[in-house]
Amino acid sequence: MNPQHSTKDTGAWILFTWISFIVANTMMILGIYHAPVDMWVKGFFLMGLLFTIGSTFTLSKTIRDNAEAQSYVNRVVEAKNEQLMNNYEMRQI
Repeated sequence: MNPQHSTKDTGAWILFTWISFIVANTMMILGIYHAPVDMWVKGFFLMGLLFTIGSTFTLSKTIRDNAEAQSYVNRVVEAKNEQLMNNYEMRQI
């Protein structure tokens, strides 16, 4: 059976992703705040931003969960195949 390679993100990458997330949202909020439009339009833009952030987290979690489930299924299938091959080899001896 092939060993499963697990990737762990570096501290620098994690820091970069958090900083980029915070900077992007801060800039968007400042842009909404300084936009020359009525307050209700700013509220609509802010609501859209918040829903976009929430949907992004939900989508990334769903993709991760599906990848983990597929990885689990692949490990089970590989284990069954390995067991079948071992049983076949034992009968040949």
